[in-house]
Amino acid sequence: MDNFEEITPELQEDAEVDALWITEDIRSYIYQAAKWTRFLSIVGFVFAAMFVMSAFSVGAIYSTLSSAMPGNPLLKLGPTVLTVFYLLIGLLQFYPSFLLYKFSTSANKAVLFADQPSLGEAISKLKSFFKFWGVLTIALIAMYILMIIMVVAFAGQAPA
Repeated sequence: MDNFEEITPELQEDAEVDALWITEDIRSYIYQAAKWTRFLSIVGFVFAAMFVMSAFSVGAIYSTLSSAMPGNPLLKLGPTVLTVFYLLIGLLQFYPSFLLYKFSTSANKAVLFADQPSLGEAISKLKSFFKFWGVLTIALIAMYILMIIMVVAFAGQAPA
């Protein structure tokens, strides 16, 4: 971690250069963030694998559920719908975990070897991670609003 030169911000005014200064504190923050994102990405990979394994065992769960509780509303969906649902959740868990893992490896490389391109790649992966969750959040909010509108619209049409 000793490959960076410590530059004071006062020199920036004299040089008239558009640059960001990475101090020792900032380097340590990036390094700590990389450790935590590696941990979170590994946990995310484990959960994604559990969802995928669950997706491929839906047939057995479905047959057990149909014999134990024949009136269960989940039986109307069918095993294919549940398998696709679990695979979708696994994919939604895998992609952000992959982005966090890529951020972690690039950030570690950037901090340990003073590698500017790796820092750029790390920040790019972090941007993609937050963009993914932002788009997903907007989609979920839109679905909630749509559900509320449907409930209000069909509330008066319920059978008595």
